[in-house]
Parts: sequence; structure tokens; C-alpha cells
Amino acid sequence: MGLAKGHEGSAILMLDKRMTAADIVAQLSDGMTIGIGGWGPRRKPMALVRELLRSNLKDLTIVAYGGADVGMLCAAGKVKKVVFAFVSLDAIPLEPWFRKAREAGQLEVLEVDEGMFQWGLKAAAFGVPFLPTRVGLGTDLAALGGLKTVSSPYADGEELLAVPAIRLDAAFVHMNRSDVRGNAQYLGPDVYFDDLFLAACEPGRRFVSAEKIIPTEDLLKEGTFHTLKINRSMVDGVIHAPNGAHFTTCEPDYGRDEAFQKAYVDA
Repeated sequence: MGLAKGHEGSAILMLDKRMTAADIVAQLSDGMTIGIGGWGPRRKPMALVRELLRSNLKDLTIVAYGGADVGMLCAAGKVKKVVFAFVSLDAIPLEPWFRKAREAGQLEVLEVDEGMFQWGLKAAAFGVPFLPTRVGLGTDLAALGGLKTVSSPYADGEELLAVPAIRLDAAFVHMNRSDVRGNAQYLGPDVYFDDLFLAACEPGRRFVSAEKIIPTEDLLKEGTFHTLKINRSMVDGVIHAPNGAHFTTCEPDYGRDEAFQKAYVDA
């Protein structure tokens, strides 16, 4: 936290949350549940994932709409459990390193529908133990995941699936732009529920990496207000990570590195 001068010359208090990837990973410990934002091979916080790979951390539970982030961590032996809706590279429907680890029986898993996954993050964000839904009723996902049902307390008594809260010890997301305080912006087609990953995490370990760190006023240009889904109250640390989603996409800054992905899969 630093002291800065306002435009009128008066002293104002300004929170500068910039950190390094190493600073962030140093706050983590074995056995934690870590939520990783992005969507399959899209806008994954790979700079932070790579820092996890360089660490001695182990027995992690990874929560993700997964892609190579999950695969790399599985290949490195960092993962005890994966909570996921899918783990995919798009053109390659099932991420190969995740598949290898799962087929070898090296992982515990909780697989849910994409909507159920979102509901679990929302329950954690709202501070409730579960949220009810019709999605998943009667499916193998509900049975294999040990999910329970509840009856509506209202007159109809409808049976609903109770999706448990997915609470996170730490959350990583990657955005196109951020200021030093953690107001962050996506410029591509979708926020990919990154705001929910941060909201589902207890304050203290909610981290944003960004392609560029820019002044707050530059986040507020006309026509981009809808992309400001992440505000400083949701973020505890910011890292400047140019090309920080590589080899996944970070539209419009860059697309997926297909040659790198092919080399990764062939390995």
C-alpha cells in the first residue's frame, strides 16, 4: 500500500496490488483447492500455472473448466483431485495428459455438468452450502458424484438436485487489462465465469494476471463498460504477465499457438 498524489496535489491513499508469480505461489500450501479461470484452451492463466509447476506444491485439488492447465499439473504430479465440467483442448476433445492420469487411476474426480459447475461456484460466492437445480436429476453425474436431492419447501414439494458449493482456497484468472488495484477487463468474447472463480474464493488469495497494466481511467473508455466484470474488491494480487495465457487464446491480443499445442500433445 503506497501513498500517491492526486491531480490537485492532495495526498490520497492508493492500493498497489502488483506482485510476481513467485510471490503468489509462495502463499500457497500442499492440499489446497485452487480454482483456475478461463475455458478449455481459452484465456488460461498459464503464467501462474507454470509457476505452480516450478514449485514443490503437491496434493492439490484443481477446479476448472479445464484445458492444458489441468493437463500440465496432472503430468507434473501436482494434482490429487480435479473438479471439472470438461478438460478439453477443443480440437482434441479430451486433454491427453489429464486422460492419461485419469485412466491410470491417479486422480480423484468430481465431474459435473457445465451449468452445475457454475451453480457450485455461485453457491460459494453467495456463502450458502448448496444451490438447487433441475439440471442433473437422474443422471450418472449426480449418482457418481454422490450429489443429494432436496424437496422444495413450498407447496409443490418438487425434488431438486442440491449442487454443493465449490469453495476455493485460491483463485487464478487471466485478463487482457488491469490497473494496479485489481480492476480488470476482458476484451474477447466472454468473461468465462472468471468473476465467479474470484467470488467463490475467500479474500486473501484471489489473483489476476494481465497482459497489460494500465491506468484506471483507460479501463473506462466508452463502449467497454460491460467488460469490467472484475473490480478491486474481488482481487488481492495483480501480476503483469504479457503473453501470460500462452499457448491458449487471449483474444484480441493473440490467438492459440497451434504449433505449440501440437508439440505439447505429441509429447
